[in-house]
Amino acid sequence: MIYKKARDMRSLINEFLRAEGLETPLNEYRIIQAWPEVVGQAISRYTGQIFIKNSILYVQIRSAALRENLSCNRTALAEKLNRHVKAQVIGEVRFF
Repeated sequence: MIYKKARDMRSLINEFLRAEGLETPLNEYRIIQAWPEVVGQAISRYTGQIFIKNSILYVQIRSAALRENLSCNRTALAEKLNRHVKAQVIGEVRFF
């Protein structure tokens, strides 16, 4: 009996997603779903629309004061979200 090199399921799934062009959309979905967990419930309550376009995460914040405060931490937020999904998905966060 000949055994092929065994591979773990995670690497096989990741390889399939990459080959089918599904890895990026899946990671974008994971970033959006991670927003409440990463920023916490207090900020999440003031969040409206969230979407990603051209590697930029756009987040609607319904409080002008909070939007201004978060704008100072855009780079750190992008890094935290990318770390959370273990992939480089977004390069920037913009608030509107």
